[in-house]
Amino acid sequence: MSEHIQDTEDRDAAEAAPAPEIDPHAKSLLTLANAMFRYALWPSLATIAVGAVVFALINGAPGLWGALVGGLLAAASSLLTLLLMRKTAHLGPHIGMAASLGGFVGKLLVLMLVMTALRGVDALHAESLGITMVAVVLVAAAAEAVAFRRTKLPTIIPAAEK
Repeated sequence: MSEHIQDTEDRDAAEAAPAPEIDPHAKSLLTLANAMFRYALWPSLATIAVGAVVFALINGAPGLWGALVGGLLAAASSLLTLLLMRKTAHLGPHIGMAASLGGFVGKLLVLMLVMTALRGVDALHAESLGITMVAVVLVAAAAEAVAFRRTKLPTIIPAAEK
């Protein structure tokens, strides 16, 4: 009986406690990351599909595989940026900016290593891979820029709200 009373008191105390405060910077960054994902997902996938069809018709199976690999690498790179935004949102703007710059350099290194490793693979058409990769990067970047413009985010957060 006393356990029931204790559980009820704990539940009442938990319900009466104020909700945890949400960091406005983190909230803005998470909102932006979600919008960028929504805006970039379908155009990126459509670009990969168009690249795969076009290069399959032009170069056959190596063109198809090259376009798919290039498009998927570019899409994964874009998703990694959004994941990095989400993971560093609660760490403050300075850490977020440092993580963004570090993530950019890291992605360039990883892409360079992957491209070097794939250079000798005969099943991939190099130009199909490169052109599709650049197209997906440009489409995703444009879609993310549109998302940034259309998302209503405060750029200056007053200190009183922090």
